[in-house]
Amino acid sequence: MPELPEVETIKLGLQKYLVGHKILDIDVRDQKIFKGDKKNIINAKVIDVKRVGKGLIIEFDNDYVLAIHVKLTGQLIYRGRETENIEVSKEKVGSLPSKFTHVIFNLDHGANLYYNDIRRFGWIKVIQKEELKNLPFFKEMGPEPFKDLTLDKFKKAIQSSNIPIKVLLMDQKKIGGVGNIYANDALFNAGIDPRRKAKTLSESEIEELYNSVLKVLEKGLEKGGASELTYVNALGQTGGYQNHFLVYGREEERCLRCGGEIKKIKLGGRGTYFCPSCQK
Repeated sequence: MPELPEVETIKLGLQKYLVGHKILDIDVRDQKIFKGDKKNIINAKVIDVKRVGKGLIIEFDNDYVLAIHVKLTGQLIYRGRETENIEVSKEKVGSLPSKFTHVIFNLDHGANLYYNDIRRFGWIKVIQKEELKNLPFFKEMGPEPFKDLTLDKFKKAIQSSNIPIKVLLMDQKKIGGVGNIYANDALFNAGIDPRRKAKTLSESEIEELYNSVLKVLEKGLEKGGASELTYVNALGQTGGYQNHFLVYGREEERCLRCGGEIKKIKLGGRGTYFCPSCQK
């Protein structure tokens, strides 16, 4: 599932290319994904794109917004005159539209915004801006790295919890935006066993983990996200963080620190990767 770096990368692309466009029409091919009255944003102009955790908010000039969560395999791809010479990933996207295109936003100046989703878990909702705070996803979001997740808030979340530290890192109500990829890599970078109960971490370990979370997220942003499954940026291009995984997805490969073998276990129902020698 796209995490903070991937969704932030999509946001930045949409800010550059989508803002200023008007929605002329919306071709909804799957009502399961698109909720709300599309008439509320027809002829409305996009004025901003924001990210909250793993979610996106597209704001219009009439107090309506699109609340979007791409979930596991969703893609938002902009195509316009200025992107004609930019190729989309043939492997991750293919042609546009495709059989996996479920919503097409027809924009002014001949541009389009495509929403693709192989697994169809994502959602797009047309709502008034003031209603955002009532959507459970946004209402329950915990503090985010680079925004309001201070070291003190991080410490309090960890010291009050008896669940495995990796499970806590991925709990969006505790910390917004961190998912399986970056939780695995942050714990490796900090040298902490993902199975440890959160409240057993020392003050110094908590600070090291806090800095490690920021470090791996920054690396993910620098590389344009991780195209592990179907993720692409707003132009349909792949990211590069998958070529820099520290432990995630590296089962039975050699540890980058000690040369030992990376192990994979299930923790909280998710694949968890770690080095038994380096992570204590």
